[in-house]
Amino acid sequence: MLTNRLVGQPIPRVEDKRFLLGQGCYVGDLSMPGLLHAVIVRSPVAHGRIIGIDTAAARALAGVHAVLTAADLGATPPTIPVRQEPLPSMLGLVQPVIAHDKVRYVGEPLAVVLAQTTALAEDAAALVALDIAPLPPVATSHASASDEVLLFEENATNQAVALTALRGDPDPLFDTAPYRRTESFTVQRHSAMHLEPRGLLASWDGAQLTMYGAAKVAFANRKLLAAMLHIDESAVRMVENDVGGGFGVRGEFYPEDFLIAFAARLLARPVRWLEDRREHMLSANHARDVACTVEIACTTEGKILALRAHAQCDIGAYVRTAGSTGGRNVAQVMTGPYRIEHCRTTVSLHLTNKTPVGTYRGPGRFEADFCRERLFDIVAADLGIDRVAFRQMNLVPQSAQPWALPTVVELDLATTTDGGDYHETLRICLDEFDWDKKSADLSGRLIDGRRHGIAVGCYLEGGAAGPREHARLEIATDGKIVVHVGSSSVGQGVETVFSQIAADALDLPLTAIGAVVHGNTDVLAEGFGSYSSRSTVLGGSAILDSATHLRAAWRVAAATRLGCSPAEITQDSDRLLGPNGRALPLAALAGLAADGVFSSTRRTYSYGAHAAHVSVDIETGAVGVHDYVAIEDVGRAINPLTLHGQTLGAVVQGLGGALLEEFVYDDQAQLLTGSLADYLLPVATDIPHIRARILQNHPSPTNPLGAKGAGEGGIIPVGALVANAVADALRAHHAAPNHLPLSPPRVWAMIARA
Repeated sequence: MLTNRLVGQPIPRVEDKRFLLGQGCYVGDLSMPGLLHAVIVRSPVAHGRIIGIDTAAARALAGVHAVLTAADLGATPPTIPVRQEPLPSMLGLVQPVIAHDKVRYVGEPLAVVLAQTTALAEDAAALVALDIAPLPPVATSHASASDEVLLFEENATNQAVALTALRGDPDPLFDTAPYRRTESFTVQRHSAMHLEPRGLLASWDGAQLTMYGAAKVAFANRKLLAAMLHIDESAVRMVENDVGGGFGVRGEFYPEDFLIAFAARLLARPVRWLEDRREHMLSANHARDVACTVEIACTTEGKILALRAHAQCDIGAYVRTAGSTGGRNVAQVMTGPYRIEHCRTTVSLHLTNKTPVGTYRGPGRFEADFCRERLFDIVAADLGIDRVAFRQMNLVPQSAQPWALPTVVELDLATTTDGGDYHETLRICLDEFDWDKKSADLSGRLIDGRRHGIAVGCYLEGGAAGPREHARLEIATDGKIVVHVGSSSVGQGVETVFSQIAADALDLPLTAIGAVVHGNTDVLAEGFGSYSSRSTVLGGSAILDSATHLRAAWRVAAATRLGCSPAEITQDSDRLLGPNGRALPLAALAGLAADGVFSSTRRTYSYGAHAAHVSVDIETGAVGVHDYVAIEDVGRAINPLTLHGQTLGAVVQGLGGALLEEFVYDDQAQLLTGSLADYLLPVATDIPHIRARILQNHPSPTNPLGAKGAGEGGIIPVGALVANAVADALRAHHAAPNHLPLSPPRVWAMIARA
């Protein structure tokens, strides 16, 4: 009898073969007869009133089939609702699918050109004449908070929402605490730069709209699109293709998701739009862009008594589908894995004339971690306490688990950790890094013109957002199992992981899993997608439930064929055996299927510690990273190999955000870093050998897999870690790296000022 143990094994990704052979299928690979190519005409002005849009010259160009503006969409174009954490104050601040009275950021869609080729569409787009009366731009959250210029005059304020996360009552403790400290921090605006920009292809057959290029939340986007087009949800089909990365940015509902679908239905022709890199930087969700002031109250021995913080988030011109998620996380995870009984964090989200924000790997957690861990090193130095001892003293002990994080009052959103040993990951990290030796040999030392520094930090990673996920397992004609799941693939290896889970649950070899179909709205009645590190925990658990039902169903079906009771049926790999020695291959039961669902309202919390060694060139301010250790307890790793790759990638993205990446705007809210010549990404020579270790010592009790969401943890502590290591290196210069990114000019200026 076959008894699998595939879960937990470092099995190479099954999807990699087709990618390595060039057999991946991206939206850019798709074509259809009569295909039209779309180009979006975007606003060159950050803030202004639309006087007129003249499309005559563009429409007259040979090969152009249509040029659509807001006037073609009816009296009032539809708006895109908030998907996560919607509040009443956001309702009038959402984005129309196309600008119709005002433009509010550079890159906002004004027209769609549809032509026989992309080149023709681009030529025609250049002929569209825009008459926009400029209005004063709101280029910073500070200017936004003054409300001198309003993005929405009818709203009377640029503040979209204010959130408060509260635990206990910190105010009295600040009145009596023997030590208090206040510091201000900023995390710059940056975002994901996945290898393949976004793309969509829509077709309409007179009864059904098919949209290729769906990702992340295909079912939610189908519901939105159907409502906007005033057609039944069943008349919209979303299909996920291969994608070159997502990281939270790809797959949300953007204006293009409506415009391309609308054009295909209006013209009864398939329409494809492929985003270029400039468009991606102007129009896809930005992230971060947070300024935060944090106050801490401690005993003289270093025990944290209370924490207060206020963060100001620049969310750009509109509240997009997940526009408040980063701010909500800043509020709720400011305390991280530490036992802070009394905490209040207020977060105000302000509109500016910049590209709207959304989620990017570790949204809000990266920012909160930077503020908290940077402050902790400052406090430890003030009090003359070892920075490791300060953390050890204040980490939540295992005996206090589960630990309640602050509650977000306006959303009535409460959450607790699901167990673990935070001291253990810190201890292992210090040992792996050889902290004591590096402290003695490197900390603050000047070696060959470079100052060296080290740092360590701890973090929490929230994952497995509910409420549920669906799956269906079906026996194909060749006897192999087709896995359908509502989770999406954005490059994280779900085909491999879900194959492992399904094969183990069905007691079959991995080769018996014929295909994993994800995010396709045709098969499942409902799906929730992949965000907030949820796909493995919820999607994998739904597969377990589906497998239980399928095994029961095939025992009943086999018993009927073999003339026995279901209880007498046994299994030998892909054969079902009766008591009389007769056997039935699974292929004989082709078409048999079973659905499964897993529901949960409890989040999982992976946790860990990272340590880094950096050096700073005193002459140029350039920061080099020489050693990096990442330790995370993920509860249970379904595939340690794919998870290790995710950790490495997340750390690299974190280093980019800590040292290089930044969307810079001028005082007219014009983006100055709109290409990869100006927006710097880390390259291979910038990255040290990263030593990542996955622990599985404390499985989650919230799901049958024992897994915790773990796709984002690698990025969360990186900004704080690099900043604290730079501060350690520059201790003789009394530098205060409280503002990211720590680019060479910024670090050089810190040294010069000191």
